[in-house]
Amino acid sequence: MIQYFCFSKGKLVKEDSDPGFLRVALYEEDIQVWVDAEQPSAEETKMLLEDVFNFHPLAIEDCVAVSERPKIDQYEGYLFMVIHAIDFSPIEHQFSTTELNMFIGKNFLVTFHRDPLRSVIATIDSIRKNPTSIARAPDRLSYHILDVLLDRYEPTLDTLADDISGIEQNVLISQSTDTLNDILRLKGQVQRLRQIMAPQRDVISKLAHGEYSPVRTTMLPYYRDLLDRIARFADTADGQRESLSNTVQILLNLQQNRMNQVVKVLTVLATLSTPVLVVTSFYGMNFNHWPKMASPVAYPWVFGVTAAFTAALYWFLKRKNWL
Repeated sequence: MIQYFCFSKGKLVKEDSDPGFLRVALYEEDIQVWVDAEQPSAEETKMLLEDVFNFHPLAIEDCVAVSERPKIDQYEGYLFMVIHAIDFSPIEHQFSTTELNMFIGKNFLVTFHRDPLRSVIATIDSIRKNPTSIARAPDRLSYHILDVLLDRYEPTLDTLADDISGIEQNVLISQSTDTLNDILRLKGQVQRLRQIMAPQRDVISKLAHGEYSPVRTTMLPYYRDLLDRIARFADTADGQRESLSNTVQILLNLQQNRMNQVVKVLTVLATLSTPVLVVTSFYGMNFNHWPKMASPVAYPWVFGVTAAFTAALYWFLKRKNWL
């Protein structure tokens, strides 16, 4: 589905699904065009990107292909950018990413994405209600889309923080393998989020520092605000990764201490059983006519010697604070 929006002086003058007027509108003065392509067919993609806008083949290739890494490239007359939106599933405790491709020109903005995006839907809704504050220029419209897109990062990080806090409490209660698996799963989610935000921060940083012509000087403070936000999110993700690493270390230390306690108990039991083994083994080979022993005090003698050695050994271990 492809939607077309035409603006003039901050007002929405035309909304259509017929691309026929685009060839004329792009050459009209004081006309700003936004084209949003959601799940377009191969024919629609070719018509829009090649026939109407005549974008560079490399930009079209990057747009159509799925990219896991955000990027930004400058072409003659427009800017091509790949950015990623995230959506967290509280039921599965996993987040998914959706690629958003943006072509930003002097009087046009083309957004291309395979799946529905909340930021695009929210921007379209805002334009229909009050376009004045949004649709004054493509760079301002792009800022608004990115601003709403970054709004989804904060609840995702908050949910991850709640999950991490819950796991940190469970570590002191339960030291099972499931807890370790949960930690490693969350650590993988945080690591994946960091891998998205790091290049995304670089992309927005280039926009915020005015390295590309389609972004006007008056919009730089707005993009710097986006840069501050994503830098804060990246720092939060780094802190969460460090927290999970510390939690893993604590869990492993607790499990090691527990294993040490088990080994200690087994060692003490083995040590205390040594007199029994020594005495019974020795006298077992020296009693005459077994099982009828030569002396009636043989059993009490063996039990007494064994008990005495065991008590002495227990007292020695206790004195050394090994028990």
